[in-house]
Amino acid sequence: QVQLVESGGDLVQAGGSLRLSCAAIGNILRINRMGWYRQAPGHQRELVAMIDFGDSQRAESVSYGDAVKGRFDISADRAKNTVALQMNTLQPEDGAVYYCNADIFVRGQGFSYDFWGQGTQVTVSA
Repeated sequence: QVQLVESGGDLVQAGGSLRLSCAAIGNILRINRMGWYRQAPGHQRELVAMIDFGDSQRAESVSYGDAVKGRFDISADRAKNTVALQMNTLQPEDGAVYYCNADIFVRGQGFSYDFWGQGTQVTVSA
């Protein structure tokens, strides 16, 4: 019913930049939040950046993992159901599989569901 399609993972040198994109495709009524996690080998999956789009009683908010604050920037195009992650000043420790994540109300369903993309590999060489 709904898929998250990621793109942009690549090999980059330390200090460089990379931009990831994620598109939510399918029978979407509303996206509550959308963003990125990452997981490196031997490590737990961790939050990178997330946009909570809020509602009539809550303003939109953005959160970042401590490791990326000041270097990464998340943005969204709500009309296209996409988010982008601009990653600057990349370091080898940023290398991981980056997963798009979204909480989405699917048309015809009474609840929102948590969706994950398949992941895109980011490798940062020293």
